[in-house]
Amino acid sequence: MSISRRTLLGLAVLAAAGCSGAGDEAFELRLATGLTGGPYRELGERLAQELRRGGMRVRELPTAASVQNLTMMTDGRADAGFALADSADDAVRVRRRPVAALARMYLNYVHLVVARDSAITTVGQLAGRAVSIGVEGSGTAVTAARVLAVAGLSRAPAITRLDLDASVEALLGGRIEAFFWSGGVPTPALASRDDVRLVSLEAMVPVLRRRFGPVYEDASVPAGTYGGTRSVRTVGTPSYLMCRNSLSADLAYTITETLFSSRDRLQAPSAPGGRLDERYAIGTGVVPLHPGAARYYRSVYG
Repeated sequence: MSISRRTLLGLAVLAAAGCSGAGDEAFELRLATGLTGGPYRELGERLAQELRRGGMRVRELPTAASVQNLTMMTDGRADAGFALADSADDAVRVRRRPVAALARMYLNYVHLVVARDSAITTVGQLAGRAVSIGVEGSGTAVTAARVLAVAGLSRAPAITRLDLDASVEALLGGRIEAFFWSGGVPTPALASRDDVRLVSLEAMVPVLRRRFGPVYEDASVPAGTYGGTRSVRTVGTPSYLMCRNSLSADLAYTITETLFSSRDRLQAPSAPGGRLDERYAIGTGVVPLHPGAARYYRSVYG
């Protein structure tokens, strides 16, 4: 779609927003993103730029990511935002929150990170140890807590909640013995390091699926990604672009259309779904597609 066509769509959306009471000609889309240095923050910045190219006003909202984003969409502080599939599934299926999906975007890999010389080789060895599970309000924290809950640990670990950079610093400083992170592969903050390694979570996938459903997938971090000579099997969880249910259908359509028409410039993480394939995008499980997004996919596939 040409920029001029997208601009016309954007103007139509703004007009619709004014008529529906969602705003006026000064309507500004509030896009909840994520933490500094994380994929949601970076992807959100690029998506916002593309929407602005089409004539839309966008305000980016830095957050702790998935859970906080879903909460902000629920209580009206955000219009759209990113979330891990397990957090979105919980929000819709368990908490009955008024949110919907615009697209399933790409697969996140759950990283269980330890120091390269650590004796920890299995998740079961986290019993009684100091472990960071990610910041409060993040999707990483939700997934990590579930992994630990089903791992059958003989003792509960000592939990801390640190972001990625603080987790790396605490690990190498000896204040924690492991940390969880969920993101694309490679994660830039870890890719250049030769003092950390990943622990396999392969055995956790079937257990998580039995307990929480099919939002978890088998995933493999390729050999050499973080300096290792072998691939590491782990847990995969898709990322969704979400929105509030009350978002106008025209606006949801335009955001979804922009997502795919600008896929080359968005530079989503290198992972399954990272090329933003429409057939991959509609697989959002129990999380419903917003009617405006569904209209976009029908326009592509009939």
